[in-house]
Amino acid sequence: MNYRSYIFWLFFRILLLVSIILALAYTIYKEQTAYIVVISIALLYLCINTYTFVKRRFVVMDDFFEAVKYRDFSRWFPEDRGPKDIRFLYTGFNEINKTIKEINSQNEAQYVYLQKILEMVDIGIIAYNLESGDVLWSNDSFGETLDMPSFKNIRFVENRKPELFNTIFETYHREPNSIAIALQNESIKILISDTVFQVKEDAFKLIVIQNIDDTLNKNESESWKKLLSVMTHEIMNSIAPISSLADTLQKNLQLAIEQPEETRLELDDLNAGVKTIKNRSEGLLKFAKTYRSLSKVTHLNLQRVKIEDLFNNLQLLMEPSIKAKNISIAFNVTSPKLELDIDTHLIEQVLINLILNAVDACKDGAHPQIKVLASQNPNRDIVIKVLDNGSGIPKDILENIFVPFFTSKTTGSGIGLSLCKQIMLLHKGRIIVKSVEGEGSVFSLIF
Repeated sequence: MNYRSYIFWLFFRILLLVSIILALAYTIYKEQTAYIVVISIALLYLCINTYTFVKRRFVVMDDFFEAVKYRDFSRWFPEDRGPKDIRFLYTGFNEINKTIKEINSQNEAQYVYLQKILEMVDIGIIAYNLESGDVLWSNDSFGETLDMPSFKNIRFVENRKPELFNTIFETYHREPNSIAIALQNESIKILISDTVFQVKEDAFKLIVIQNIDDTLNKNESESWKKLLSVMTHEIMNSIAPISSLADTLQKNLQLAIEQPEETRLELDDLNAGVKTIKNRSEGLLKFAKTYRSLSKVTHLNLQRVKIEDLFNNLQLLMEPSIKAKNISIAFNVTSPKLELDIDTHLIEQVLINLILNAVDACKDGAHPQIKVLASQNPNRDIVIKVLDNGSGIPKDILENIFVPFFTSKTTGSGIGLSLCKQIMLLHKGRIIVKSVEGEGSVFSLIF
């Protein structure tokens, strides 16, 4: 029975009820007792039948609406059983349940899909209730960027790191803004933006952060390479002929030195000037060659290497000469299973450079010590640290130590730490430094 049939039979019953009532009234008026009894029984039966006919539908509808109220769409109504006059309701309710389940399934699939995307991106995202501070949703990248464990309320951050809480959660960043934040082991730059949105009666804040340290380092490295490439090209083109000409003139002047004394004195002055030109030209050529050694590292020969083996090789190479200077050096690996996919030659070069810098920093101390340590941090990054108890690095110098050709040594070229940084960038890692004047320095290679 469909909806139209239901209306037809309901209308038919009402019409029949009216007819019987009129007939009953007529028999009462005519005082036909026998007919009154029969018609009254028929009227009672029809009333009960109509009540049952209508009630069945309301009972089924009440069950369905109760299920909808509690979001129970698993109920299945038997379309092939039960009274025929309500089977069309069963069919309709089943279709509604099926449609709602499909919509819920699609929404759930879309939610999981978006959640997976947000979990995979390296951008930190968090949404929380502005009034209560309860976290609505956040991804792993948010905690990893801020070096924080998972938390359910932002007050956890306020109790652990008040300064970080004020910078990230209390300050509004309507436009994307680059800020520096201090973490436990390093200072990093992040790009941050936020927005406030309303859901029903609750206000929420959405914060998006991204660690841009690596991007800035890569851009800085590329900028230096481009600048130095142009400088080298111009220097080579300009100085090579001058150096060659100065060399030729100096040879000719040497032959002419055996002239009369007055002429020889003038030639001596001229020879000294040419020699100065030649020395400065050679210095500039040396600068250009030094840059070439900095820029030639462009690809890696990766091998899986045990850090313990790497340290053993370095110990054999470096320990004798360092101990000869009365400096203590120790190598330590927290686990013999620690391994890295690296270009062994280049990483050895980085570590040798850092160890030699540590030697220079602590050689004048009372009890000079150098430690080379390898471990795995909570983020499962492998970290190699070179520590010394030397004089430390002044703050004004610390900011520039990775700038190409910057050096505080009288005999330094200024490419050592720049080369170390470039090698680490090629390994998709980073190098950071922490130094306190009078206490020493810690250089960390993070893979």
